[in-house]
Amino acid sequence: MCQLKLAIPVTGSVIQSHYEREPMAPRKPEMVFRIGFVSASVFAHSVDTENGSRTIRSVSIQKRYMDGEEAKYTSSFNLAELPQALRAMTLAQAYIESHEAEVSLGD
Repeated sequence: MCQLKLAIPVTGSVIQSHYEREPMAPRKPEMVFRIGFVSASVFAHSVDTENGSRTIRSVSIQKRYMDGEEAKYTSSFNLAELPQALRAMTLAQAYIESHEAEVSLGD
């Protein structure tokens, strides 16, 4: 995975842009919900706010399939796989809601 940085050098009245890629270490999911070959991975991101650090969560959903001997992943689902995708997302939603509902009451 890489992070994109936008660099915009200005030359006269013409603005040129290009992307620089910075390598990022792959992050491990905080939790994975797997139904059949479909999985929903929950990732936690720490964000600094004026009230201190806060954890924001996001979900990535994918399906594992075999291409010959090689395992591959896709984010496309056919009609038969949609119930599995919905269930995995529902489990991820409940997990995130339970964690984001927790409130720390400072002393």
